[in-house]
Amino acid sequence: MGRGKIEIKRIENSTNRQVTYSKRKNGILKKAREITVLCDADVSLVIFSSTGKMNEYCSSPLIKQLDRYQKASGNKLWDAKHEYLSAEVDRVKKENDNMQIELRHLKGEDLTPLNPRELIPIEAALEDGLVGVKAKIKEHRRALEKKTRMLEEENKRLIAKLQQVEIHGRGEMDTGANNGYNNQKAADGTRDYPSHNDNHHQVPFAFQMQPIQSNLTTATTNNNNNKYQLLD
Repeated sequence: MGRGKIEIKRIENSTNRQVTYSKRKNGILKKAREITVLCDADVSLVIFSSTGKMNEYCSSPLIKQLDRYQKASGNKLWDAKHEYLSAEVDRVKKENDNMQIELRHLKGEDLTPLNPRELIPIEAALEDGLVGVKAKIKEHRRALEKKTRMLEEENKRLIAKLQQVEIHGRGEMDTGANNGYNNQKAADGTRDYPSHNDNHHQVPFAFQMQPIQSNLTTATTNNNNNKYQLLD
C-alpha cells in the first residue's frame, strides 16, 4: 500500500512543522551535493528557517556564483556603490598577492622562474635595505656608547662623593675621641705636657731627692763618734 499524497500547505502544528523542516532540509541539501558531483554543476543553496537559522551549501564561492547570476540574468544584485566596493576589494586582494610574491622573492624564495632583468631590482632592494639596517645599527650603537659614558661619569661622581663622606666621617670620629680622652684626663686630675720637641711651651721640673733607707743618716753619725773615741 503506497503512501498517500500530502497536501502542500502550511503545517499548523509547530512541532510537526519543525520535524518536516528538518527532514526536507536535510533531503534538499543531500540532493544539492549529489547533483554537484553527478552533473559537475555549480550549486548554491541558502535556507532560512522560520526562526532565522541559516543553512547553506555552495559548490564554489558564493560571490562568484552571484556574479555569474548577475551577468547571465541581467539583474543587478547591488547598486553602483557596492560594485565600487567589490572592485576595491578585488584591487586590494591583488595588491596583497603581489606583495606576498615580492616578499617571498626578498626572502630568496621562488626565484627560479625569474630572469636576470627581474632579479636586478630585487638585488637593489636588498642592498638598500642592508644600508638602512647598518645605519640603524650604528645609530643604536652611538646611543648606547653615549649612555655608557654618562653612566661612567655618574659612577665617578658618586665614588668621589662617597670618599668625601667617608673622610668627613673619620674626622668627626677622631675629634670625638680626642674630646672624650681630654674629658677623662680632666676628671682624673692629670694633664699632658708637651714633648721636648715641642718648642711652643716648656714647663720646668723640680725634683727633691730623698734617701730610700731612713737609717743612712743615723749610721753615718755613729761611725763618726766611733772614730773620735779611737783617737782619744
